[in-house]
Amino acid sequence: MTHLKFYKYQGTGNDFVMIDNRQFTFNQNDLESVRKICDRKFGIGADGLILIQDHPDHDFEMVYFNADGSQSLCGNGSRCAVKFANFLGIIDQQTTFLAIDGAHEAFLEDDLVHLKMGDVEEVTIKNKEVFINTGSPHHIKFVDDVEQFDVVQEGKRIRYMEDYSKTGGTNVNFVQALSHNQVFVRTYERGVEDETLSCGTGVTAVSLAVSLKNYQSPVHIKTLGGDLQVSFNKINDQKFEEIYLIGPAGMVFEGSIEI
Repeated sequence: MTHLKFYKYQGTGNDFVMIDNRQFTFNQNDLESVRKICDRKFGIGADGLILIQDHPDHDFEMVYFNADGSQSLCGNGSRCAVKFANFLGIIDQQTTFLAIDGAHEAFLEDDLVHLKMGDVEEVTIKNKEVFINTGSPHHIKFVDDVEQFDVVQEGKRIRYMEDYSKTGGTNVNFVQALSHNQVFVRTYERGVEDETLSCGTGVTAVSLAVSLKNYQSPVHIKTLGGDLQVSFNKINDQKFEEIYLIGPAGMVFEGSIEI
């Protein structure tokens, strides 16, 4: 058995187990341990697990796992990783780090993490619904009353649709317009296979999608876990640059576990 030090972080209710893995104390190929640690009944409990590791060309590398052991980009997880790296003394107020989809820039200002996302160069519209990949794939469906909507049932149905079967499925976002430049978003996340309180790549995709409905940057997003903003430079309806996911992140507790 290995005695493993961990930290628990959350970003608008999206929660993660964080491990300082600069000494490679955790084997990143041990997916069984990833699943056990993220299990809410038999482990610590989290939407995902994040390793912070050294990298020769960047301040650090973020290795992210969903609760089921699969990997993808996680926007809220990335914001938590930036806060964790700051806590560890790896970075000060600005950083460049490596994630699964490439290098990202971020900075801390007024206790918010400003995370630069990758450029988007393709937006697909299907029957008034939208698909955008913001480092992770996202299907976007507009609804009238998102608070009462059955996110899990409908999210599961869309997540496994034949259109997405060849690419491992999709995340699904349900969106309600609240006021000018503000929306309420609930997300069914693949890899978690349930609704999460917030999804960073999801609200980013939604913000770009609602720009097609004349929303302007920055878009303000309400989630079950708190409020986020997304700013961007819209080149046209297909191309977006200088995309930033902005919101709070912080430590919940720290501890140790035997694996």
